[in-house]
Amino acid sequence: MSTKRITIKDLARHLELTEGTVSRAMNGYADISARTVERVRHAAVELGYKPNQNARCLATGEAEAVAYVIPQNHSSLAEPFVSQLLRGLDESLSRRGWDLLVSHSRSAEDEAEKIQRLVTSGRVSGVVLTRPFKHDNRIKLLQKAGFPFVVHGRCSACSDYSWYDIDNELAIHTAVTHLVELGHSRIAFVGAPLYYNFAFQRLEGYKSGLQTAGLDYDETIVEIAELKDEAGESAAANQLDANHPPTAFVCSSDTQAIGVLAALRTRGLTAGKDVSVIGYDGLRFGRHTNPPLTTMAQPQVQSGRELGDMLLAIIDGDSPAQHQILKRAELVLRSTAGPLRDRNYH
Repeated sequence: MSTKRITIKDLARHLELTEGTVSRAMNGYADISARTVERVRHAAVELGYKPNQNARCLATGEAEAVAYVIPQNHSSLAEPFVSQLLRGLDESLSRRGWDLLVSHSRSAEDEAEKIQRLVTSGRVSGVVLTRPFKHDNRIKLLQKAGFPFVVHGRCSACSDYSWYDIDNELAIHTAVTHLVELGHSRIAFVGAPLYYNFAFQRLEGYKSGLQTAGLDYDETIVEIAELKDEAGESAAANQLDANHPPTAFVCSSDTQAIGVLAALRTRGLTAGKDVSVIGYDGLRFGRHTNPPLTTMAQPQVQSGRELGDMLLAIIDGDSPAQHQILKRAELVLRSTAGPLRDRNYH
């Protein structure tokens, strides 16, 4: 049985095409017809052709990989939101045969050094940043280097680079409005650390939701917490044990909301009956909490795919400012948000 490696030349001979046409078809160039691309890819599978990645990198001057940079204070790769987003990002890159490199940093200084190394190492052709700050030096670093990147989220100024984001302010405004329609007026907010721009946007959405409903903003029922279940539980405990506890909670993440549900259970309270809770993200585990979690859902896997597609387009030469996408979160009604009841649960 032959162990000879199938080359582009063999593939071209088999198809009676030029090597250049076969190469361009394999790399998805727009000047090659869809029919030819399909013929070439079918023959590649049939003959067992495997591209020489090193040769391709040398020929194009591109590393066929991009990096996803997990910032400081991010909990972990195991965080459900991150794992779903990475799945979508990998799906986008895999369509072109590219790889995904994940980099995790321990501090702001470590993160800046890692980004600088990625830019100069030749290991990747682009970078995906996440959880931007209001004024983000990582973005300035990549712009100064002229290196392709896309941001999952936005800074306060976002006109001159590529980003994909959810309308955070509108999402929390929608959550507050829903609770007001259910009769609630004392609605607590569990926010994220305000050095993240999305956290600032979500707090603004909470304020605007109250204002639209004719309710006063009360900072005593606002808790700023890390995006972890234990932080959500601690924040809820502070509020539930107060003299005038809230009748509802809006959270900046589903993981925080899980902690709020735990705090309710500890006190013998039922979410959706005694106290209402709305999360944010639409993570799958929310369907399986007891009771199932009402949430503002955003498309994690789709977000990853779109981020990958945007970055590849920029690497191919598109202007970054051409690729800016703002989506809406969807209110997913389950069981943890219910009508206000006349009761005192102290």
